[in-house]
Amino acid sequence: MKRFLLLTVLVAAMTLPLTPLHGTAQEFGLEDGDGASLGLPGEAAAAQEKPAPSAGSALVLAAPARIGVGQPFLVRLTSDQPLDSVAIHWQGKVVVPSISVWNNRHIALAMLGSDVLSAKPGKEDLSVIASIDGKENTLRRTVRLTSVDYPKQELTLPPKMVTPPADVSARIQAERKAVHAALETVSATRLWRLPLERPVDGRITSLYGLRRILNGTPKNPHRGLDFSSPMGNPVKCAADGVVILTGDHYYAGNSVYVDHGNGVVSMYFHLSKLLVKEGDHVARGQAVGLSGKSGRATGPHLHFSVAVLGRMVDPQPLIDSDTDTLLHLQ
Repeated sequence: MKRFLLLTVLVAAMTLPLTPLHGTAQEFGLEDGDGASLGLPGEAAAAQEKPAPSAGSALVLAAPARIGVGQPFLVRLTSDQPLDSVAIHWQGKVVVPSISVWNNRHIALAMLGSDVLSAKPGKEDLSVIASIDGKENTLRRTVRLTSVDYPKQELTLPPKMVTPPADVSARIQAERKAVHAALETVSATRLWRLPLERPVDGRITSLYGLRRILNGTPKNPHRGLDFSSPMGNPVKCAADGVVILTGDHYYAGNSVYVDHGNGVVSMYFHLSKLLVKEGDHVARGQAVGLSGKSGRATGPHLHFSVAVLGRMVDPQPLIDSDTDTLLHLQ
C-alpha cells in the first residue's frame, strides 16, 4: 500500500506544468545606489540597438532628471570594463573627466551646472561618450532646468560704486578678459572632492542668485556667496588646486582664482592681502589670503564664487553636500 501511494505522488509531480523563470532588473546593469531617475528603461532600449563593447560589460550613467537654474550637479559614469576615455557634453561645453577605479569599477565623475545670469528654464541635452576597448558608446539624457525664485535685494551705494568713471573703462575690460580666460580653464586632473572646504567660519550674509537692485536700478544677479569675515581673517582654499590668476581688480579688489581640475575654479574676492601667487600649488584648507574690503565693497567680508566650465554656479550646495547628494541619489 505504501509503495502504491509513493508511486501515485511521483506520477502527479511529473505531470505538473513547468513555469519558466523571468529575468530581473539586473539585466539592465543596475548598480547599488543608482536611483529610478536614471531612465534605465531607455538605457536598456539603447543597449538593444547598439551592442555592448564586450560580453558582460555594463555602463551606468547617474545624472539628475531635473535641477534648478544656477544649481550645480554631478554626473557619474560607472563601467565594469576599463574606460579608455570619457567626454561629457553639456550646454556647448566639453569636459574630459578623470577616471578612477573603486571596488573593481571604473568611474568618471564630473561637475556641471548652469549660470543664473544666462540660463533659462527648459530641457537641456546631456551626452556622455565613453570609449571602451577602442569602441565608442554614447549615453544621452535630458536634464530639465527648473525655475528658482531667488530673493530680491535692494541696496543704496555711492554712485561711483555703481557706475564706474570713464577713465577706468580700459582697466575693467582688460580685467574681464583675464577673468574670462581663467574661468575657461579645464585642466586634466580632478583635484576637488565634496563637500568643499568652507572658506571662512562667518555666517552667509548674501546668497547666490539675489536679484540686486542698486540705487533703484536692476543689476546682474549675485553670482556667489558673501560671508561675514573681519579684516585680516585667513581665507581657506576650498580644495587642492593651482592658482591661475591673482590681481587687484576694480570691482572684486584683491582676488585669487584657483583651478581645481576638470573645469572647476574657485574665487576669493575683496581680500586685504594675498598670500599666494600665480602658479602656486595650494592645498585644501590652506590660506590664500586675508579677508578685507578692497574693490567695490562697503565693509570687510569675503565674496566666494565657484565656476564650472566657465559658468558661475551656486557654491552653497558644494560646501554643504556630499557626492551622493549632488548626484541626487538621496
